[in-house]
Amino acid sequence: MTKIISTTILLILIMDPLGNLPVFMTILKNLNTKRRKIIVIREMIIALIVMLIFLFIGEKILNIFNLKTETVSISGGIILFLIAIKMIFPSEKNNEATPKEEPFLVPLAIPLVAGPSLLATLMLLSHQYLHYMSYLVASLLIAWFFTTIILLLSSFFLKLFGSKGVNALERLMGLILIILSTQMFLDGIKIWFQN
Repeated sequence: MTKIISTTILLILIMDPLGNLPVFMTILKNLNTKRRKIIVIREMIIALIVMLIFLFIGEKILNIFNLKTETVSISGGIILFLIAIKMIFPSEKNNEATPKEEPFLVPLAIPLVAGPSLLATLMLLSHQYLHYMSYLVASLLIAWFFTTIILLLSSFFLKLFGSKGVNALERLMGLILIILSTQMFLDGIKIWFQN
């Protein structure tokens, strides 16, 4: 049970639903509420399919490239650390022009939800917990469901917390992600020294 909880928290932090709220709202702001919800659900289903593919073929990808667990763990820790730094110190490039056409696949499903860091993490988890695939699928589904609910209620959360509150929550999630990424990095170093 603790495996599911810790993996779910890790996946939610990487999916970063609170950090993606303003981007989703900006891209979908010209659509009515009903259409916005349909698009969010469609994009989240696409993201889930991509994530499940990477979860199930992650081990095969690692074998094809002859990558070791410690290598993926160290590099995964570095990638998550960099993402956490961006969460804590965000850049000011969120003020991009809103696209005139309805988004499909890019940028909402990929890379905002199913980004490179999440896909790399799923590959690492599928390699580390090969015999616990049902736990990983359960964690992924819980994290995906949680993220979907937050994105569907995006206008509510932005009204509730305000943009400053959402930014503060994202920075707090960034701090937690730094701790998790450091642990992942140290675990990789420990395995490397043991071998």
